[in-house]
Amino acid sequence: MTGTTTLSQQDQWKRAAAEAAVLLVEDGMVVGLGSGSTAAFFVSALARRMSAERLRVVGIATSEQTAQQARNLKIPLVTLADHASIDLTVDGADEIQPGTMFLIKGHGGALLREKIVASCSKRMAVVADHTKLVKRLGSLFAVPVEIVTFGWEATERKLRNLGAAPSLKMNGDKPFITDGGNYIMNCAFGPMPDPKDIASRLDHTVGVVEHGLFLGYATEARIAGPSGLETFTRTSR
Repeated sequence: MTGTTTLSQQDQWKRAAAEAAVLLVEDGMVVGLGSGSTAAFFVSALARRMSAERLRVVGIATSEQTAQQARNLKIPLVTLADHASIDLTVDGADEIQPGTMFLIKGHGGALLREKIVASCSKRMAVVADHTKLVKRLGSLFAVPVEIVTFGWEATERKLRNLGAAPSLKMNGDKPFITDGGNYIMNCAFGPMPDPKDIASRLDHTVGVVEHGLFLGYATEARIAGPSGLETFTRTSR
């Protein structure tokens, strides 16, 4: 990564959060490596700490992009076939609701693998800047919903009937394709008074593979902003 002097203010906050979270890593851990810009700062910081302190750590990447970064930095990678559980996962988020630690994730397109890794983790720490904190999920971002490509128009109609305003995530003039070979629909529900209800409805929608409502996965967060670094822990569900 580049030096602090060349980073934007927001990227400086992201890096500060990531560097705080890397201190959670202990020798011998299996670590879930998240995706996105803030998680990339964490992966870089982890590699530096492994080199400086000779930490023995293996990683499980949540995306092909993260896997490539880890390989470039000489972080050994393993799979869930090798390890049934992950000691600690560090990942970013698009929105974070303090208290519950409910999240919206997946606007980078890696939500399926991110949720698989989160579901296998004993502990999940979120790293982000303060702009990601919200009182209600859906205040800033739509919910990414990964769907199968076959009959995707029918799935889109089902999502619209749930009260979303679905729009197909694009990559230029073509639909964005996830690492799993699926499409993503960004579903704008607006601020959600009951994200559990929305999650349940999405879980029971035919054609939906997974969604970006991460409810009950994150245990804590490291958030950086103008007032410095803050630590949040899950206090309610």
